[in-house]
Amino acid sequence: MMKLLVISLLAMGLVSCTTSTEKEETTTLFKNKGHELVVKLSEKVGEYQKLRNKHDVIYTYRYETPDGKVDVSTEKYMFDGELSYGEYRQHERTFPEMEGTVEMAYDGNDYWLKNNGVLITDSAKIDVVKFKRPTNFYWFAMFQKLLNPGVNYEYLGEEKSNDQEYDIVKITFDSKNGNPTDIYQLYINRETMLVDHFLFTVVDYGVVDTPFLMELEYEEIDGLLIPTKRRYKKSTWDAKLTDEPWILVNWTNIKFDNGLTPKDFER
Repeated sequence: MMKLLVISLLAMGLVSCTTSTEKEETTTLFKNKGHELVVKLSEKVGEYQKLRNKHDVIYTYRYETPDGKVDVSTEKYMFDGELSYGEYRQHERTFPEMEGTVEMAYDGNDYWLKNNGVLITDSAKIDVVKFKRPTNFYWFAMFQKLLNPGVNYEYLGEEKSNDQEYDIVKITFDSKNGNPTDIYQLYINRETMLVDHFLFTVVDYGVVDTPFLMELEYEEIDGLLIPTKRRYKKSTWDAKLTDEPWILVNWTNIKFDNGLTPKDFER
């Protein structure tokens, strides 16, 4: 009887220890509360592995500035390697001096640009491609990529706005060369666990002290929540809007798993 009691107590202790360890492991998955909220956000919209499982995406991208200038492109991305291609049939804002079709891509190694099938090698124009290709890809996969290595999270507190309660999370990025990096400030809706709006800087274009505020509307496509309707304008770090007009961005005709290969991104 004594042996049975000892065995039972040891078994209970083992279960207790295992449960405790599992709890500790679960707790240490999150760096802090901000990180935990971003993980839950990613789970809500669909983790990056869900994107990778869909292999690729093709969609129509429309960007309109307050002065009426419009870019319309067909965007193609492969998630493995983050390959990116854009064919602009309207480019009143991006390379307005060019006529006809503009193509630009990142093929996994290099960036390239063509106008009516002719390769453009001008370094200033290639710099634009180097900004736009990863930026367009990033906006599409932003909430998944916020869990990449080198991302830092800071919980800034709670806020109530327009009868909605938000958790505010500041996102910063490790700098590889000591240069300033962009800052994002997410307003995560406590009811839906989605980002209704967020603040962001664009260091590459000198937008640092006064951020933009981006508002989002989501659409469910193939099991993912995609922020297909966007508009943004200048703001303050308290998310107070200015009187400036909105810049409008829409994504339509989104189709996943199109069978794209790296050859589709070659110059």
